[in-house]
Amino acid sequence: MEKLIKNIAHSTPLNLAEQVQYLEGQIVSKTLAQNRHHSLTLFAFDKGEEISTHASEGDAMVLALDGQGRITIDGTEYLLKAGEAIVMPANVPHAVFATERFKMLLTVFFPNDR
Repeated sequence: MEKLIKNIAHSTPLNLAEQVQYLEGQIVSKTLAQNRHHSLTLFAFDKGEEISTHASEGDAMVLALDGQGRITIDGTEYLLKAGEAIVMPANVPHAVFATERFKMLLTVFFPNDR
């Protein structure tokens, strides 16, 4: 049977923030699951790194795992700290900027007619 969640141990308690490492001057991503219905990705942003403004055809939820990031949704800025989450609605411009080193789990749910 194909594993839908990959790149991390199964049936093992783990700290998600430890599953992706910071690299100086970079954004590191680790895909855990992806198909036409959803995407689950861990990110580690070095301070000052960003994903520029874009839109997604699916609703996206960011769960902050470490540090602090600035999430901009439709021009409004939100500071997100470890343990906090925010939803970025489908088809609404959004961006992510690491005000300090920042790790997050991004979950995107795509529409069924995709």
